[in-house]
Amino acid sequence: MPEVVPLVLDALVARAHALGGSGSRALLGITGSPGAGKSTLAALLAERLGAGAAVVPMDGFHLAQVELERLGRAGRKGAPDTFDALGYVALLERIRTRRHDTVYAPQFRRDLEEPIAGAIPVGADIELVITEGNYLLLEQAPWAAVRPLLDAVWFVEPDDAARVARLVARHVTFGRTEAAATAWVRDSDEVNAALVRAVRWRADLVIEEASRGASTTAQP
Repeated sequence: MPEVVPLVLDALVARAHALGGSGSRALLGITGSPGAGKSTLAALLAERLGAGAAVVPMDGFHLAQVELERLGRAGRKGAPDTFDALGYVALLERIRTRRHDTVYAPQFRRDLEEPIAGAIPVGADIELVITEGNYLLLEQAPWAAVRPLLDAVWFVEPDDAARVARLVARHVTFGRTEAAATAWVRDSDEVNAALVRAVRWRADLVIEEASRGASTTAQP
């Protein structure tokens, strides 16, 4: 079973720093349900760790909207089969093995709802790569190949009511009506959240948000 800790940023920075200070490049995965605060925590860690850390989001491997429409999956955007999982695995392998080269990763632009290739450089000076996304711990292929490539995986577990409220607000910010956002969270995001929660046990660390009773210096 994973260790459970409160969301205390200083303590998490120290853990991440220890991973990156091993002398070889380390890969830290941050996962959790949609809206858990993964990207915010990853950004906070990278900011505190400085130039030796980089964030590579799984979301950069969203399939393009035109391809989702061709496949008939646009209404389930965000589900495991709406990503280029094999491409993500290949990138993690390159990041792990091509230490002396600059490896470029894609970035997902929420304002465009599309991935942008070659947007994130991972240079030779990067000691810790933080990759975040929903499906780092899934056991089915091709996602199953992700976990062995990561030195540690942390699972962010906020209060569910706060998480759902954040999700609805995010969808509204990017153009949905509140009714449409609420429906999307119920019918899509929460279906994906159930998949993510089912593999929580595979994480090394579970990080509980302050609203669950933990003290914190910063919250994603």
